[in-house]
Amino acid sequence: MTHIAVIGGGAAGAAVFGALLCKHDEAVVHWITGRSTTGRGVAYATDDDHHLLNVRASGMGLYADQDEDFVQHASRDHANVRGTDFLPRRLFGDFIEAQVRKRISSAEQRGRRFAVHPVEALRIDPQVDGYDIFLADGTCLHIDAVVLAVGALSPRPLRTVSASALASGAYELDPWNLPQRTRAPRRLIVIGTGLTAVDTLLSASTRWPDAELVAVSRHGQLPFVHPVLPIQPFPAQASLNASLLDCDGAAPMLRKIRSALRDAPDIDWRSLIDGMRPINATLWQNLTHAKRRQFLHHARWIWEASRHRVAPRSAETIQQLRDEGRLQVNAARVLGVDGQGPLDVTVRTRSNQVLTTLQADLVVQATGLDTAVAFTEHTLLSQLIDDGLVVADPLQLGLSACPDGRLLNARGDVQRGLYAIGSLLRGNLWECTAMPEIRTAAHTLASTLIADRSQAEATATVVA
Repeated sequence: MTHIAVIGGGAAGAAVFGALLCKHDEAVVHWITGRSTTGRGVAYATDDDHHLLNVRASGMGLYADQDEDFVQHASRDHANVRGTDFLPRRLFGDFIEAQVRKRISSAEQRGRRFAVHPVEALRIDPQVDGYDIFLADGTCLHIDAVVLAVGALSPRPLRTVSASALASGAYELDPWNLPQRTRAPRRLIVIGTGLTAVDTLLSASTRWPDAELVAVSRHGQLPFVHPVLPIQPFPAQASLNASLLDCDGAAPMLRKIRSALRDAPDIDWRSLIDGMRPINATLWQNLTHAKRRQFLHHARWIWEASRHRVAPRSAETIQQLRDEGRLQVNAARVLGVDGQGPLDVTVRTRSNQVLTTLQADLVVQATGLDTAVAFTEHTLLSQLIDDGLVVADPLQLGLSACPDGRLLNARGDVQRGLYAIGSLLRGNLWECTAMPEIRTAAHTLASTLIADRSQAEATATVVA
């Protein structure tokens, strides 16, 4: 009997688990969810309705062969929901839970075998015929294939943050912990200006209406804004994409994009960026290691702001906070965070290289997704790296892997029966964390797992 384990209780884990349950197959599926709310993970666990999806409702879904439309689901409890809306992330979390329950119910009716384990996976040991997975409750599962869908890693403090600042309680590593804080700060400094920082600022502005808000990042660039309504595709997208695929590096790609926009001044630049979505992974894979490093150092900030845009309503609130003088956004490098509360934050302004020290009652690190698995304290990933079963991507963008999610071991070989999905594959795919990519990858991975199982059984029969 074949057993497949999916490790990770967030949206990516839910997508793979549900896709496997839908397969008419005899394999037993184990979903090891940890202690988090099933299917929500970090992204959709928020209960703050100011935290909006940055994808329109019509573009959201959990399964490639979905059982129900997200817009239809949300319309049951919220009137006038449209596919063009950017809805609260909480609602999509509700949708994920409903979809998982539906697939579990269907599987039970069909007699499909599965198990959900609401505990952490602590260790994976390879065996001749698979893996032994040791769970926090003392259970040991013998598994033929494992999918790592662990999602975002726990954030690590910036190197410039002192031990005393970390111990003070005035430095918050996890921006989603703000609801746990009862004392209102006079000044709050958010390190970061991406989507996570925007959510942090929106929550803080509501929770502490009298607090002065400061956001600081190297370029001081907030995410660009989605148009209120969908825009027409760029008519020359196919030609542009073909030319981009022929480029050697990010700099010539950027020149091609700028040239296309100059030749079509009436075109909204956002349609062009959106039209690159089907080739983004291929563009990344075509880059050499050196070219990828150059992109990360020089162009990542502008790509992230352009590609991962913010909902119009969120942008309007942020702009209102700036207009009212409640929010300052600074382009500066954080050189040090020290003190025992309040904290002293020393920055070097980008425009004039002037050193300034700001004092804050609370500093929140909101620098976004951490994929540096070589430095993580995640118990399972650390063990897998130490044992050589997986290896960190050389640019610290997750784990080294094949494009189809098969993980590579320390020897550089494919580690048989070990796969990943989501943020752990960023080193190979770059764009792999949004739900449209996740649900497609989950559908494909489920088919691959079943096909690999069938091939392994056929091989075993021949050998016998």
